[in-house]
Amino acid sequence: MVVEAHQLFLPKPPFSSPSFPSPPPHFSSFLFHPSSLSLALFHSDSSISLYSSFSPFSISSFPPPQTTLPPPISAAAFLLLRNPNPITLFLISSPISGGSAVLLRFYILNSARKSFTPAKVVCNHSDFKFDESKFGVVFGVSHGVSVKLVADVNVFALYSISNGKVWVFAVKHLGGEELKLMKYAVIDCSLPVFSISVSFGVLILGEDNGVRVFPLRPLVKGRVKKERGANKKSLNGGLEKDKMEIKKLPLRNGMIHGINAEISAADGSKLMELKFPSNGVLDERVENRTESAKLRSVRLRQDSREGIANFVAFKNKDDNFESIKIPVKSAKAIGIQALSSTRFLILDSEGNLHLLFLATSVHGSETPYSMKQLTHNMKVRKFTVLPDSSTRAQTVWISDALHTVHMIAVTDMDASVNQTDCKDPAEKLVQTSVVQAIFSSEKVQEIAALSANTILLLGQGSMFAYAIS
Repeated sequence: MVVEAHQLFLPKPPFSSPSFPSPPPHFSSFLFHPSSLSLALFHSDSSISLYSSFSPFSISSFPPPQTTLPPPISAAAFLLLRNPNPITLFLISSPISGGSAVLLRFYILNSARKSFTPAKVVCNHSDFKFDESKFGVVFGVSHGVSVKLVADVNVFALYSISNGKVWVFAVKHLGGEELKLMKYAVIDCSLPVFSISVSFGVLILGEDNGVRVFPLRPLVKGRVKKERGANKKSLNGGLEKDKMEIKKLPLRNGMIHGINAEISAADGSKLMELKFPSNGVLDERVENRTESAKLRSVRLRQDSREGIANFVAFKNKDDNFESIKIPVKSAKAIGIQALSSTRFLILDSEGNLHLLFLATSVHGSETPYSMKQLTHNMKVRKFTVLPDSSTRAQTVWISDALHTVHMIAVTDMDASVNQTDCKDPAEKLVQTSVVQAIFSSEKVQEIAALSANTILLLGQGSMFAYAIS
């Protein structure tokens, strides 16, 4: 086995004052987008340097960034649009008006110029207003002390600690440098959220002693289909069992009580009661409606005992939906990354990794999700993986956030009902093996997988790239 190592010297902060000596370059973190090979470097002053077509093995030091974003920036994420052509977006949030509102700015990757260009955003919701002077969307909610941004294909989520809410949005490319922003769902959080992830059509919240899983399909607008003269909006891919009932009710739009939701047309002319079927997916039949009709955003509670969400505990609980009855010193889910469309890695606050299994179909299953712990000898603080649904065995990179990085192979990628119900703790472990160990001369701040066998590591003064062959 051959290890190729390459060191890159970090650039100076782009917004340092010329009146004072430039401090040593310091970066708190970075984001890497494998699809576009784009890199975002987070400076200690909360500014960001953006690079496209980043190739760490072909350079010895960072060139001037193609795009620089001034502080303050509170959160950021890469967002891939596929409607229909793939387009890479970079999304950032900032506090404005003394933190009383959130500014969302979108940047489109221009492949020809190899730079990110600010995008104009069209909004049709009362909470949004595009500010021409700031070239961003003003979201009329309090920014508070901190927000988190996560994104997947066409969809992103914003979590506000101060508001105790998660908003689910969708973005559509209108052509050129113009986008359309749509708000689909609001989740009221009554329990602490320590991490959040949106991947493969699933929203996952990291909580005390486990995670809460929300399928995105019931939260967002689906395809409109015609059936026997009636318009049918299907969010379950055309599943016919347990068709949803609709009743006109003079109730407020967007609220979910248990498994029932009241949703109105975009013009507010009609109000309907939507009932979720027993299989946990949404199926809407609308009589005498046009195909252009739209639904307003759905509102639901994080800890509802009934509905589309499932709580999956690190340790088995009698109640699959409840995470309140837990020890005071229980582990928190502080990190979430996707291995594939049905498997997710969860990092807890004690340094343990867990493998979350999502059933490919929940039909006829009372336990669509299960959790297993991975075996490893390291107290994990950082981890990264490149999602791959084509293989059962995958490579995971883990670090103690000191000077050590392990490349481990996860081979037991199967979970059955018998395994999840077994009483022997050893049978609930997913066996792993260390393939390669890397020792860094600098303390590890962040890691990201460039490929299954390549990793990017951020130290305290340099960035390192390692390739295993």
